[in-house]
Amino acid sequence: MSHSRVQIAVLLVVIAVCMALFNGIGSRGQSRNPDTPGVRTAVKPVLKSMDSSSGSESEPSNKAVVASPIFAEAATSNMQLSTQINWIFGGTQQQGWYLYTPLISRLLNTEHDTASAGFAGALSQWQEKCGLNPNGVLDEESLYAMVSDWQGRRIKDRSYAEPGQLITAPASDFYDPSRPDELRQVQRETYRAYKAMVAAAAADPSLGLDLAGPGELSPAEKYLKIISAFRSHEYQERLRRESPNAGSAGLAVNSPHFTGRALDLYVGADPVDTRDSNRAIQVKTHVYQWLVKNAESFGFQPYFYEPWHWEYVKK
Repeated sequence: MSHSRVQIAVLLVVIAVCMALFNGIGSRGQSRNPDTPGVRTAVKPVLKSMDSSSGSESEPSNKAVVASPIFAEAATSNMQLSTQINWIFGGTQQQGWYLYTPLISRLLNTEHDTASAGFAGALSQWQEKCGLNPNGVLDEESLYAMVSDWQGRRIKDRSYAEPGQLITAPASDFYDPSRPDELRQVQRETYRAYKAMVAAAAADPSLGLDLAGPGELSPAEKYLKIISAFRSHEYQERLRRESPNAGSAGLAVNSPHFTGRALDLYVGADPVDTRDSNRAIQVKTHVYQWLVKNAESFGFQPYFYEPWHWEYVKK
């Protein structure tokens, strides 16, 4: 009888130990059922990257990004919206934002494809900084916020250039070398920055520019040549009379070209044609994409709607 009681006591101890071990392992190795009443799980659009040298988590990076699954749906939406979203700019109906992909990627500091979860993740971070819904979808609200950002970087003081502020650039710097002297005037500092930028582009072998010498484009090279610089009131008025359907640039009554600090540069296709089909060619050229990445370091900001139009904003 005594022996049986001892056996029962030992058995109860073993059972208690096993139950304790089972509960401990379960609490460490399993998550709670998200459907359990009173328990909620939160999924945040977080990007994490792994530091290759240490294997530890680091700040978000565009080199090795692992996007939360929540961005897969956003990526699908972005693929559709890039060509289908309807919006208005300059009183004209626009469709899609694909024409502005290089500028968008630059703004978000990402090289991810716009239809990828990585792009959606980078967009989410930018949206959060701007106080927008960080859903990773480039919708109308986010698009207008980007346009506002780009437009806010352009020339604000459009005072008419004084004669002493202008120089007459050599005909060799122009897309049309037969352009008369009065149409080859550029604000002095703008011209200096332009030449420095051209020299940097000429030194980049990936662009394959035809050179006349170190930092100098050859007469046959058209890329990065100046199409138009300073425009007088009289010349602009003549444009309005002769080309009443020239669009907002041709009809502008307060054109940034009046300052001498706005340059139209050749970036491919028809030099200054705003049709979507033409701009779609321009934004894919290596020269335009180089400008998007590098022009700011020389003091230039783009007019987003016209790939050829760049303004010197540094004073």
